[in-house]
Amino acid sequence: MRIRSVEPFILHAPLNTDSISDSTHTITHWGVVGARIVTEDGLEGFGFTGTHAHLPSDRLVTSCIADCYAPLLVGEDAHDGDRLWLKLARNPALQWVGRAGITQIALAAIDIALWDLRAKKAGLPLWKLLGGATKERLEAYNTDIGWLSIPRDRLVEGSLRAIEQDGFRRLKLKVGHEDPTADIGRIEAVRRAVGPSVTIAIDANGKWDLPTCQRFCARAEALDVFWFEEPMWYDDVASHAALARSTSIPVALGEQLYTAEAFDAFIQAGAVHYVQPDVTRLGGITEYIQVAHTAHSHRLPVVPHVGEMGQIHVHLAYWHPASPMLEYIPWIKDCFAEPIRIEAGHYARPQMPGAGTTLTKAAIEAHSKPC
Repeated sequence: MRIRSVEPFILHAPLNTDSISDSTHTITHWGVVGARIVTEDGLEGFGFTGTHAHLPSDRLVTSCIADCYAPLLVGEDAHDGDRLWLKLARNPALQWVGRAGITQIALAAIDIALWDLRAKKAGLPLWKLLGGATKERLEAYNTDIGWLSIPRDRLVEGSLRAIEQDGFRRLKLKVGHEDPTADIGRIEAVRRAVGPSVTIAIDANGKWDLPTCQRFCARAEALDVFWFEEPMWYDDVASHAALARSTSIPVALGEQLYTAEAFDAFIQAGAVHYVQPDVTRLGGITEYIQVAHTAHSHRLPVVPHVGEMGQIHVHLAYWHPASPMLEYIPWIKDCFAEPIRIEAGHYARPQMPGAGTTLTKAAIEAHSKPC
């Protein structure tokens, strides 16, 4: 599987609604930014990262792919995954300017494409190439009903629809108002509507400080909150550890952490209970595996961040024994040859060879932007 070419791409796919907001972002489209790697025998591997569909920064990612990583890959054997990951991740010039941000996001897209190639070459879905499924069913939790921009009455309606019509038993609501009592009211309304048997997680997207979180948690504990995700600034280990000691609500985080070492710091400090790695912030699937194994060695559950990387994370969650569930956000599923699919609140197990990242011709034609 000698690599013949590495071709970057940018897609901006519209959301399934006019726009969504959490505590820090408002978007109308999702960016699918990555690389198509072609081998000398014509096999294609696709890898991508998720962005806010901001074309200038998306072009920084594709420039890194085309100008920095592609020259290091052409002519190499795509089977040599670990060696190629190290060649790119530890390249002296790129390490000097990177280790997080653009270079890491671009590395993730490349690494995913290489895993996609290897799975396709073997004729296996990624979860089977990695060693096989460790569970018969993978439960989904629905985040798409819980955006901060959704008014309270529609939040309750959407939550009930997800439970009663779509078969979900787990929901996640966004929090992060300037006045946290507004968030308490929203959680109370959903809890009253769905009853005690449905799990409700919450996510602040790093909005609040420690005192705000502690006051909020003191009131939210009575609402049986399943976890509090990204309550504070993403890299603040000490504050998350202090919050974890002061509340019975478990802490979840990881989507904004770029290295295995960053995860290890939170784990060692007792600052996280649900570990949420994302292949797009880490250096792809290769580094994700390191993080998942580390979390499992501490007997912590691994619940990958989706937003919107479900195509890949469904394979990793079915495979890894520490993953009991997976987030569901269906924005870009129809861009792929084998879209993620929910049946009665559970993910269908992918069957096509590869990592689930093969883009359809129709999606490329409809959503492509110039690199």
